[in-house]
Amino acid sequence: MVSSEGLTILKIGGSVITDKKADHGVVKINEIQRIAKEIVGFDGKLIIVHGAGSFGHPQAKRYALNEEFNVIGSVITHLSVKELCNIVVNVLNENGMCALGVHPMCCMLADNGRIKTMFLDQINCMLERGIVPVLHGDVVMDISVGTSVISGDQIVPYLAKHMKTNLLGIGSATEGVLDDKNSTIPVITSKNFDFVKKHIGGSENTDVTGGMLGKVKEMLDLSHNTSITSLIFDAGKPGNIERFLKGERIGTAIMHEQENCRF
Repeated sequence: MVSSEGLTILKIGGSVITDKKADHGVVKINEIQRIAKEIVGFDGKLIIVHGAGSFGHPQAKRYALNEEFNVIGSVITHLSVKELCNIVVNVLNENGMCALGVHPMCCMLADNGRIKTMFLDQINCMLERGIVPVLHGDVVMDISVGTSVISGDQIVPYLAKHMKTNLLGIGSATEGVLDDKNSTIPVITSKNFDFVKKHIGGSENTDVTGGMLGKVKEMLDLSHNTSITSLIFDAGKPGNIERFLKGERIGTAIMHEQENCRF
């Protein structure tokens, strides 16, 4: 597997590594094992961000964390996503990686549901010393509303914007962003977004963070502000994560309309 001179950020959706239909944490351990085996040969700086799936969304919905502050619900939801992160990190390490969990609750501050600040120095130090930081969707303290649910899809573009990022991939449970004929849309830019967004739905399961449309909006904003191209692809298909890490273009590319895609 080729090495990346810059930073690679890989987001793995909660629907890929958990049973998102469950109303409590149900992990797909075989999928995590497979993903770990696809990642382990990568030679470069890598940040992994994973979704919460059934380890976070049901709890956040049960306590209506998107509507009002609830101290018990905030704690329970954080502990649930932390449990999933520990499972992911343990599997990665069992397969030969040096990975450590970085919990956003401990290093991030939000303002009205958007990331305000994040302490990145320790993540940079980890990358320089060969440690793979593993972040996840989480409940974080919010200066306006108490706590906020911050999705991995918001964390990924924040990291990409504030760090030197070479490859950015969003591994979901579909072959990219699909149109009304269930075909993959190859490229989304601000020019065609209004046309394609009517075909983009949310998650069919419990999701308090916006589903596929939320992913596209976050990545489109990133491309507009930085010209970074991101790929949304099927991480549930064996071999796709390895293909992404090799620099192949798969799934849907979300890019600035004036940027020539380098893939």
